[in-house]
Amino acid sequence: MRVEFEVDGITLVGDLRIPGGEGPHPALVFTGPFTGVRDQVTGLYAERLTAKGYVTLAFDHRNWGESGGLPRGHEDPQGKLNDLRAAVSLLRGRPEADPERIGAVGICLGGGYALRFAAFDPRVKAFAGIAGAYNHPYGRHYESVLADLTQVLERQDQGGAVEYLPAVSEEGEAAMPGDEPYAYYGSTASPTWRNEVTRASIRELVTMDNMMGADFLSPTPGLIVHGVIDRFCSPEGAEEAYKRMGRPKKLVWLDARRHIDLYDAEPYVTQAVEATAEFLGEHV
Repeated sequence: MRVEFEVDGITLVGDLRIPGGEGPHPALVFTGPFTGVRDQVTGLYAERLTAKGYVTLAFDHRNWGESGGLPRGHEDPQGKLNDLRAAVSLLRGRPEADPERIGAVGICLGGGYALRFAAFDPRVKAFAGIAGAYNHPYGRHYESVLADLTQVLERQDQGGAVEYLPAVSEEGEAAMPGDEPYAYYGSTASPTWRNEVTRASIRELVTMDNMMGADFLSPTPGLIVHGVIDRFCSPEGAEEAYKRMGRPKKLVWLDARRHIDLYDAEPYVTQAVEATAEFLGEHV
């Protein structure tokens, strides 16, 4: 079911999936990969978890897909957190969903957003991160990168056009360069996904601190599912997030060798869905 909802004067578009049987049912809100739209990774996981008995809401964040917001293709960390807040409000207002049994599920970059969101919204009763990117700026040096990106923003502040680069590319400059991101986005058809992202989005990625959510999540239960090899969202980052989370918590390692294995490849998606459904079944 297509749904629209408003936040900060922006119209967001999502897909509400409702399981069979008498409700109200537990419900889940989803947030997903960098540049991703709702008929890709989040839609797949939402569909699979709806089959497990959950009302699910996968939606396009502001600036992406069918949702409103400008500039297009721009990563807005605080905006995404606001989007998640409004998405939970929508679920709590649906008669099919139990307002006291709502969880947040994040995949890839969405893992960090879901973690930080769940840590500070008491309406969320559990968190699950799958192949998550738990970004934080500590211990890293971005002086040259920030200098270049600040020049981009200065040109835009002075009236210049929004500057873009490809989201993915097998060769050459891209926000997510290399064969692995291209293998997914280059072959996964979506009428609303665009292979472009604002240059300023990179500044948001390197300065955001979603890892902090791990310090504040407890007593909300937290699950982390991650591949043992992941060149894009490091297993070390997943382990750090897990260690910083209080109890109750669980960490599940899957024998995946590529980050995108947990996007749409079997048996990894089924394993991630099963682990998520088992954990949420205990806590939501």
